[in-house]
Amino acid sequence: MNPIWLIRMAQWVRNPPSPQRVKLVFGVIALCLLIFGYEWLFGWPEALVPQKLKP
Repeated sequence: MNPIWLIRMAQWVRNPPSPQRVKLVFGVIALCLLIFGYEWLFGWPEALVPQKLKP
């Protein structure tokens, strides 16, 4: 493990993020998982697939 990461972890222990920031991060992760799950279940829309241009 890189020593910089140890220093960063020590700073997080001394000054943890606010509960609002933690909620924000978990909210963004949940949104990404919802989008991934929707795409996995229903597939990618055909209208958003790039078309090859004919020369």
